[in-house]
Amino acid sequence: MEIAIILLAVLICVSVLAMKLNDTKMVFPFALKKQLFTAAERQFLTLIEQATGNEFRVLCRVKLIDLLALRSNTDKKIANSALLRAGAKQVDFVLCERKDMTPVMAIDLVYGSGKDGHNTQRDFFVSGALDTASIPHVRIKAKAGYSVNDIRECIEAKLIPLRRRQGKIPFTAAVQEQPSILNNKKRPTRPLSPSRKVAA
Repeated sequence: MEIAIILLAVLICVSVLAMKLNDTKMVFPFALKKQLFTAAERQFLTLIEQATGNEFRVLCRVKLIDLLALRSNTDKKIANSALLRAGAKQVDFVLCERKDMTPVMAIDLVYGSGKDGHNTQRDFFVSGALDTASIPHVRIKAKAGYSVNDIRECIEAKLIPLRRRQGKIPFTAAVQEQPSILNNKKRPTRPLSPSRKVAA
């Protein structure tokens, strides 16, 4: 008799649980997104993959907390605050070494007028955290017209320390300023004074 009562109770519990799981509106109120990435993200992912070739793997939408680790001597209160802030941040793309997936560079798209709230202004917490961890952070304005060479040039400009460690750029070599899609400013030129005589 007691066994029958226990079995009946278990059956009732299972039935109630099954009814709750079947109520998708209450437990799982989700639907499939039509697109995983925006048009700009898809375009830049293709450009980055073409610009880097087979050298790096490109990861998308990486949380800052998955990219960085706390220093072992960090104060507990500071650590908790940093982890909380890092957990709410992400970068659009991360370049990783193919052989061991070591992070090499973080890339963010910058939208001139807010697009889903993405990086319209520099996030100094993200930039500071990446800089402290010695991970180059590239911010590229999202607009049409970039070529693969434009993106490759931008990435290579930030990879100079890595290239030096690889022996591809000598430490003693003078670094010449290259045109960049992020810095298109021309140096000002000083006109000759009318009173200055030009030597023949």
